[in-house]
Amino acid sequence: MIIKKIILGIIFIVFFSACAQNASLVGPIYALTTTGNIYQAGASFASNKAITRFTGKSTKENIKELIVIKKDDTEFEKLVKRQVKKTRKKLNLTK
Repeated sequence: MIIKKIILGIIFIVFFSACAQNASLVGPIYALTTTGNIYQAGASFASNKAITRFTGKSTKENIKELIVIKKDDTEFEKLVKRQVKKTRKKLNLTK
């Protein structure tokens, strides 16, 4: 019964708040519903908030920045970044 109240509360928060703020709730809600572990969901939410506060960018922006090939990358790093881009293209994750 408590889980239903928590999930219902989260749903209300998602629908009655700004969308940009709720993007950080997607991972924790998924973790809570699949594992039922509220500690894991809380840790996921807290880590997302800490990354955003520390870097000033969202997790998605940080990942996009990491896969850009730079001049000082090693051959292995370039290979991995190219493979990530190819995979994202095959999965239609790029614009």
